[in-house]
Amino acid sequence: MKPYVPKPPSPDPVRNQGGRSKRSAFVRRYGPGQLWVFGREQALSCIFPAAIFLTLALSRYWPIPFLHRYDLILLVLVAVQAGMVGSGLETRDELKVICVFHLIGLVLELFKVRHGSWSYPEEAWTKVGGVPLYSGFMYASVASYICQAWRRLHLNMEEWPPQIPVVVLGAAIYLNFFTHHYIPDLRWYLLAAVFAVFWRTRVSFSLRGETYRMPLVLSFFLIGFFIWLAENISTFLGAWEYPDQHARWHPVGLGKISSWYLLVMISMMIVTQLKRVKSGRRPEHPS
Repeated sequence: MKPYVPKPPSPDPVRNQGGRSKRSAFVRRYGPGQLWVFGREQALSCIFPAAIFLTLALSRYWPIPFLHRYDLILLVLVAVQAGMVGSGLETRDELKVICVFHLIGLVLELFKVRHGSWSYPEEAWTKVGGVPLYSGFMYASVASYICQAWRRLHLNMEEWPPQIPVVVLGAAIYLNFFTHHYIPDLRWYLLAAVFAVFWRTRVSFSLRGETYRMPLVLSFFLIGFFIWLAENISTFLGAWEYPDQHARWHPVGLGKISSWYLLVMISMMIVTQLKRVKSGRRPEHPS
């Protein structure tokens, strides 16, 4: 007579179903499908920056006779902007924001070139004070990306600080780009202030019904890092050059990430403030 051996318990269909449900929810939220959608929306948000890089590359290796390269870049970028607005890829309100950044960038460029921070060595008819007018579009491209990503990913700022410290901090950061030529550079103190003011702020975005959040100070760093990579590509393509790149090109130092971090912070502040004014909401609850 064989000894009795109890059968193992049958799987609990409810428990298994719950496990599958949890795994399915995890895959749906963090799986390759969501990553693909995120990458696609990011790529669409970068249409204007991509147009700048493509124009820089093509104009460097395939020049057009009787037309200076910097002038060609300006004409192409104006046409791209007109095409984006005309096709609906960019709204008129977003175009206004981009124009504001273009002017802010040009003022900074005129000052920096005059003080020898960098230079534009090539000839152009559309140069003012040694600065080609297309240069403002490089700052505008940051605003274009933020505006496009805001609309495509349904960005929302949670725990946005009160308006007064935000405006004061933004003005101090922008002024520091000018004043550090005459007084000590305050960027590290300003970075500490950014962390103090925006420590609780989260940026949320949505993909196919799923909402994701991350600290705003981390998003500043990520965008600033990718702009630093873009800066290396731009200087390699001759968009401008730093004094230590006259003899030969070499990568831009990692320290520039801090400058781009602060510039991204100003850009995000301006866009958020303008979005808030447009929506008519109170400062504590930007759209």
